[in-house]
Amino acid sequence: MKRSKFESLMSPSRLRLLQFLIGVLFLYLLFVSFEIPLVFKADSGGFFTDTLPRPLILESEEDFSYKTAPARPDNDPDHVHNPGSRSPGGNVREFKGVSGLLFNDSSFDNIGSKGELSVLHKTARHAFVVGKKLWDDLQSGLQKSDSEPEQQSQSQNKNQTESCPDSISLSGPEFVNQGRILVLPCGLTLGSHITVVGMPHWAHAENDPKIAVLREGDESVMVTQFMMELQGLKTVDGEDPPRILHFNPRLKGDWSGKPVIEQNTCYRMQWGSALRCEGWKSRADEETVDGEVKCEKWIRDDDNGSEELKTTWWLNRLIGRKKKVTLDWQYPFAEGKLFVLTLRAGLEGYHVNVDGRHITSFPYRTGFVLEDATGLSLKGDLDVHSVFAASLPNSHPSFDPQKHLERLSKWKAPPLPNGNVELFIGILSAGNHFAERMAVRKSWMQHKLIKSSNVVARFFVALSGRKEVNVELKKEADYFGDIVIVPYMDNYDLVVLKTVAISEYGVRTMAAKYIMKCDDDTFVRVDSVIKEAKKYGDKSMYIGNMNYYHKPLRDGKWAVTYEEWPEEDYPPYANGPGYIISSDIAQFIVAEFEKHKLRLFKMEDVSMGMWVEKFNSSKPVEYEHSLKFCQFGCVEDYYTAHYQSPRQMLCMWDKLINVGKPQCCNMR
Repeated sequence: MKRSKFESLMSPSRLRLLQFLIGVLFLYLLFVSFEIPLVFKADSGGFFTDTLPRPLILESEEDFSYKTAPARPDNDPDHVHNPGSRSPGGNVREFKGVSGLLFNDSSFDNIGSKGELSVLHKTARHAFVVGKKLWDDLQSGLQKSDSEPEQQSQSQNKNQTESCPDSISLSGPEFVNQGRILVLPCGLTLGSHITVVGMPHWAHAENDPKIAVLREGDESVMVTQFMMELQGLKTVDGEDPPRILHFNPRLKGDWSGKPVIEQNTCYRMQWGSALRCEGWKSRADEETVDGEVKCEKWIRDDDNGSEELKTTWWLNRLIGRKKKVTLDWQYPFAEGKLFVLTLRAGLEGYHVNVDGRHITSFPYRTGFVLEDATGLSLKGDLDVHSVFAASLPNSHPSFDPQKHLERLSKWKAPPLPNGNVELFIGILSAGNHFAERMAVRKSWMQHKLIKSSNVVARFFVALSGRKEVNVELKKEADYFGDIVIVPYMDNYDLVVLKTVAISEYGVRTMAAKYIMKCDDDTFVRVDSVIKEAKKYGDKSMYIGNMNYYHKPLRDGKWAVTYEEWPEEDYPPYANGPGYIISSDIAQFIVAEFEKHKLRLFKMEDVSMGMWVEKFNSSKPVEYEHSLKFCQFGCVEDYYTAHYQSPRQMLCMWDKLINVGKPQCCNMR
């Protein structure tokens, strides 16, 4: 029964049909096997090309470096695509041109609920309200200057609001009403000169306890002095203007006990080497300034100011032997006597004449240019009768980022890395610090670790009150791809907000293991810094030039009130020009800020110490103190060097590359 059924199924006709179907299937499979490669190689679109990924064929290592997958178009204007980078998940990582830190009206409510730091929080709230409007205007194109007609229009508007007169004259009362400052809108130029007519006050008893020490008997120290300064007024709000020239006659002397004129410069609270004119003429072998000696003589000495006579003079003074000093001609300034002082800008330096006679010449210091001198200040024991400035520049050079920025592709930020970043360096900068940022790009940001993207560095900049600065800043950010804008109105007391933004960017955008903060006048030895951080592995750490048991100053210019800081001591903190934290500390800072629990203080380095101390209460932190993170200037075998001018930056990089050793460049 079963056999008959099987034989019926395998009848000749059905067997031939089965064989035919098998043959057709074989031919179909053969056809498909030849056709599929042709489909993938075809350039025209089709079902397979739209649904299957096209393989990337690399013919060389160069192709691997520069050919990238296409990125999805992004309509968000705050993001700048960096097509040469991928995140660990395989998606294209984007360079964010604006800080991702979220600020709104309630960002500071809970922080100041107990009345702590209320002034700072109000300042921050106002800064973000103003900053939002500035950013919205910039984004909407109200401040655009991309086209030539618009640039001309802006130039015309700028000249209308801030003209460049070739001379300025003020009477004494007018000068006092302007805060004892003569504003020079377009700075100085070669041949510019300023004439001051004034009269020094009669000497008065010094009240400062540090100076008012008693001499022989019960006589008080009598002093009279004044300061004439050329200042750079075009700086960020709250930052002291640089003193391009500090001219300080001390009529009754100072520690030397005789009349003296001291000259110097000051850049970001860092004074240079003083030039003191004490009555002796400059040595014959000393460099001149436009053929003029640095110091003229006003003391009579038959040995022409020899070193032997100076030594004898000091020796007699030390043993208490008094000798009346006769004058060849009078000290140029006298109490209650009118004088006419002329300051002239020469080819090599500034020249000062008093009553028609040359007194002193001060060579230009590197890092300062004539057009930066946008204000003349006269303060101290002096009545000003009139001030007159002439031969001033008739164009507006004080704001010209084009002279500082070199728009070359080699200075652009390299592509972001495929994986996580080992070290992220956030650099604090101000909107108009075009020269400082360019010097950083051309120096330590050219380090191989940064060029290979193992280390990433970005500038963090807030918005300026000057519209033209914001326009140029946006252009600079778009071209170089290394600027992160923190959208608030820049204020010196709010630098702490940039530090929070650096932490947020480092952990969320970069996923960095270590995060470093520095300033745009800090030179960083990248290899030494990352080597120092690696010593701690995955431990929580805080590295820098540490301060322990520092107390707040309660009086003076940098005074801190008890409302601002009620404690008697600051927590341990690293100086602001350069320090490193681990990523878990940065994550803690961002989380606390977003929960409105992060306490803010106007000194950002103290704030970081305060946050680390709080983090340390729940998880141990390794503190490391190193003087190689230099706070003032540069030291031998430095890790970081602070207060470095653009020229010093380039000099230090040149020595690091060509000499192979970290060496300082002690010039401005």
